[in-house]
Amino acid sequence: MNPFIRICIVDDHPLLREGVANILKRRADLQVVEQGANADEAREIAQRVRPDVMLMDVNMPGDVFAAVRFISTELSDVKVLMLTVSESENDAFLALEAGALGYVLKGVSGPELVLAIRLVAKGQTYITPDFVNKLLSNFKTHAAEIHTFDLTLREEQVIYEVSKGLTNREVASKLLISEKTVKHYMTCVMQKLHARNRVEAVAALRYYREREALGRFHIGVGKTSVDARTRF
Repeated sequence: MNPFIRICIVDDHPLLREGVANILKRRADLQVVEQGANADEAREIAQRVRPDVMLMDVNMPGDVFAAVRFISTELSDVKVLMLTVSESENDAFLALEAGALGYVLKGVSGPELVLAIRLVAKGQTYITPDFVNKLLSNFKTHAAEIHTFDLTLREEQVIYEVSKGLTNREVASKLLISEKTVKHYMTCVMQKLHARNRVEAVAALRYYREREALGRFHIGVGKTSVDARTRF
């Protein structure tokens, strides 16, 4: 078993790549094994090197989201963590929906980036706290419009597994239902929560559960918390 978390950094700014690599090389359990500058190189490197974690920027040449989807679907052992300056909710949603397990802004500290890498390498999801707070604040603006929502037992089971970072295929396998059925339940959940996608659905559910103090559905406990280490 490799004692290192093997990392590839793909960003079209060489100076930034070197800076991140130097930070990571100081950690005994992290190893930077390759670097790239665009989406096509990300795909090629992921296939050839098969690292544990791919650090990728959102804004670089090529179809980044297609590259993330390819890596996450075809190379399931390679985890993708976005490292970017983009604070666009849409960019984050597209990246996470494509299969990325994390979304971290470039203004983070070295220790936070290292934490994100270690969590993503384990298959957990990490999102920069400021982005999570922004996301949750958006729900507050229309929370008053929603007086009640009732998820069925199966819908709660599905969203709970999704909150752990599982794909539709993995959720289907765990719950012994078809992938098509998982998609159906997620559609129902998103409609009930007025969410545009699965990431919003998990965040919205957490917010409404806390607001109404229902207490029967819990997300992001133990290893992570919504304030600093949100796990979806």
